[in-house]
Amino acid sequence: METIKAVFKNKAVMNKILFTMLVFLVYRLAVYVHIPLINRDEVSAIFTSPTGFLGIMDAFTGSALSNLSIIALGIGPYITASIVMQLLQMDIVPKLKEWSEEGETGKRKINQITRYLAIALAFVQALGMIIGFHMTSPGLFDRVAVGTPNFLTYTYLALVITAGTAFLLWLADLITQKGIGNGTSMIIVAGIVSGIPAMFATLGREYLFADGTNLGSYATYGLIVITYLAVLLGVTYMQSATRNIPVQYSNRSTAAKTRGKQDSNIPLKINSAGVIPVIFAVTILSLPQTLFAFLPAFQNPNQMGVGATWLMELFDYTRPAGLVVYASLIIVFTFFYSFVQINPEKMSKRLQKQNAYIPGIRPGIETENYISKLLFKITIIGALYLVVVALMPILLAMAFGLPSYVQIGGTSLLIVVGVAIETTKQIKTDVQGKSYTGFIR
Repeated sequence: METIKAVFKNKAVMNKILFTMLVFLVYRLAVYVHIPLINRDEVSAIFTSPTGFLGIMDAFTGSALSNLSIIALGIGPYITASIVMQLLQMDIVPKLKEWSEEGETGKRKINQITRYLAIALAFVQALGMIIGFHMTSPGLFDRVAVGTPNFLTYTYLALVITAGTAFLLWLADLITQKGIGNGTSMIIVAGIVSGIPAMFATLGREYLFADGTNLGSYATYGLIVITYLAVLLGVTYMQSATRNIPVQYSNRSTAAKTRGKQDSNIPLKINSAGVIPVIFAVTILSLPQTLFAFLPAFQNPNQMGVGATWLMELFDYTRPAGLVVYASLIIVFTFFYSFVQINPEKMSKRLQKQNAYIPGIRPGIETENYISKLLFKITIIGALYLVVVALMPILLAMAFGLPSYVQIGGTSLLIVVGVAIETTKQIKTDVQGKSYTGFIR
């Protein structure tokens, strides 16, 4: 409460928050700006009950995809481009690794290339999306306005959607520069959070206000709300959980040591990989599903062979086989990305340069091995946690027969909680910084 009071008293922070809210308003208005030449009824039919990759992307974009808005792709291409650039900096492209070590100048160069790559990916994804939707629904285009669609039609619409993604990147930059939090993350969270009231409103109409509701319907609604809040608290705790590595500095003075200032620690997050492993796993499973939709052997479920049926189940995480593959991919990517984010070798060298050491552990290779073993242990917990949260919507839907629009847990909640924690820390820092400045003056 003290922090909230301080925020309202701090004019600079309030201006940042209000500016961010204004950008959110512009973003929400853009969701309802539809791309031209499209038959809206056909789009509604495609998204009657979006599941799998389409459902996740629609949630990330705040229903912009199901509205086939000019920002239908959301900020997704930029996220993909950022992940690709991070991987390329791991000694794959020496020039990128060199730039990553040049400080702010190198960071600006990498950011610029990331944006160019994001725009290129947005165009490719938009082109594939329009062609794919047209193949799925032949009546997608307004025949009066388009006639017979051709490649120029597809290219024109892809350029419109690409421009929408570029517009979102500009809004994200505005938030980063003049608002609160990381702009890209805040745009994603705005899209996800905007769908939560609609979810509970739909639940209310189905369980509380529908004809024939009874005590069991009220109990079901209450159980869903309580479970959602419990999962929210659990995810918040796990996203904040850390394992501290004690560190001592050999170059501190005796006076500092007697005052208890010699000791410090390095916090390792239990879930240092964040939500990236889940996004990777969903993307890898969605690519074969997208390809299957265009192959004749997979068009008719009643006429598919044994091999085609097996492949469909293997890449469908709502089926038992696909569920196992989904969980396995999350675990593999969690370990991979955790060791990318926290490099034990670099951490060991950094401690040596700072004349710091872990008590009872020799500097150098022993310190590196100690950090690696500790990171492996806590990553096991983090990977299992991600699997539980990611599978929770699927398992609860199977167990209780919940509608597809009810998402208790899942990727969306991980993103919202993670961004909320980081944004809260930034607000506290801004408020405290202002307070300290006033005290010094």
